[in-house]
Amino acid sequence: MNSFNRNLLTLQVLFMLGVFSVEAQNTVQDTIPSDTTEIETHVIRWEQKKIKNILRGVKLRSPKYSFNATKPLLKKPKKFVPTSFWDIKNDFGINLNEVAFVNWNAGGDNSISALGNLNFVRNYKFRYINWDNELRLRYGINAQEGRKLRKTDDLVKLSSTFGFRRDTLSSWYYSVKMNFNTQFSNGFKYPDRTTPISRFMAPGYLFLGAGTSYIPEGKKFNLYISPFTQKATFVLDERLSQQGAFGVDKGDSVFMEVGFLITNTWEKEIFKNVSLNHRVNLYTDYLRSFGNVDVDWEMAFTLTVNENVKANIGTHLIYDDDIKFDEVVADDGTITDPGEPRIQFRQFLGVGFNYSF
Repeated sequence: MNSFNRNLLTLQVLFMLGVFSVEAQNTVQDTIPSDTTEIETHVIRWEQKKIKNILRGVKLRSPKYSFNATKPLLKKPKKFVPTSFWDIKNDFGINLNEVAFVNWNAGGDNSISALGNLNFVRNYKFRYINWDNELRLRYGINAQEGRKLRKTDDLVKLSSTFGFRRDTLSSWYYSVKMNFNTQFSNGFKYPDRTTPISRFMAPGYLFLGAGTSYIPEGKKFNLYISPFTQKATFVLDERLSQQGAFGVDKGDSVFMEVGFLITNTWEKEIFKNVSLNHRVNLYTDYLRSFGNVDVDWEMAFTLTVNENVKANIGTHLIYDDDIKFDEVVADDGTITDPGEPRIQFRQFLGVGFNYSF
């Protein structure tokens, strides 16, 4: 066999081997199962039927946009106001009373009286913190025919209470409290107008202490109990200081006490358009006269006629054993009788104008 025939035979053998290899691969692939699944999708279109019964109040509209019914913006849009945890209140009120007579057979003197008050409140409350602040200013005068102007009311009072609670479910707070009281102008024992019996910061009272407060959620109620409160009495008038007025030692301008303090404020609408405002301070000193309680109690009813017209009726009771009455002074200036403490009581009734801002 020559070389040509031998090469031809080799090519035939290689060709046959290639054919057998391809068939073997196809056979192996046909035996291996496929890892994919054929899914046939059927689209079902529901027959659209016309609505026979249309419910009352339902309006069918075509899905077309039209601006024919659009109205112009007549009012300025309100600005976005973020949530504030401050409760802010400013109140101004004035009560006027006037009486005039012309040829009045029963007699009487023409008179006019006015009482003005300002009340500023700044309260903060969020989760664990409660911080109440209040400033009260009040002044009243009376003018009567045949006599000079007289003062009927005088008050400057600032209070601040800061409380912290351990969880948001509790109504009890760890608290610190500050109270400050004094007056604007001189006070006299009328008809004497030459010798003031009280002045600005004579007396002045400062309470500073720590304790606990009970402030229930959603109610205008605050009960403060302090087993440790320092009370400072200021008499910054030289003459009153030399007399030892309001409990200070003669010649001193400040008198310090440490005692137990309880305060309570409560506001509630007891009837429609009739609200009650109750305030009471009870204090007793540990060192000088423990058990002898100083009382400062105010209770007022507010009858609302409308937003700006209100009637007020209330009482104010004070008892402080450091304030003496009927003191007897000899000609040489010595005090023969220091006097005695008495209950001080005031009742008021008035109708006037009120404005909140």
